[in-house]
Amino acid sequence: MANFQLLGALGTNEIIIIMVIVLLLFGGRKIPELMRGLGKGVREFNDAKDNVKREIEESANTIASEPKKPAASQE
Repeated sequence: MANFQLLGALGTNEIIIIMVIVLLLFGGRKIPELMRGLGKGVREFNDAKDNVKREIEESANTIASEPKKPAASQE
């Protein structure tokens, strides 16, 4: 949510100035490489997130499908 508020506070002129500064700092050849690396990082994060979610769902399904054991009586 904070990211959306930050971007909402920036006007068109500010965004253009930031883009020009980034272009000057990194150059036209380096920016596509940086974006590719960023894309790979986001993709790996999403894959890891999906794997964790799938493992949690599988373990929940396994626990739900196991028959319940009666409690041992203590006499």
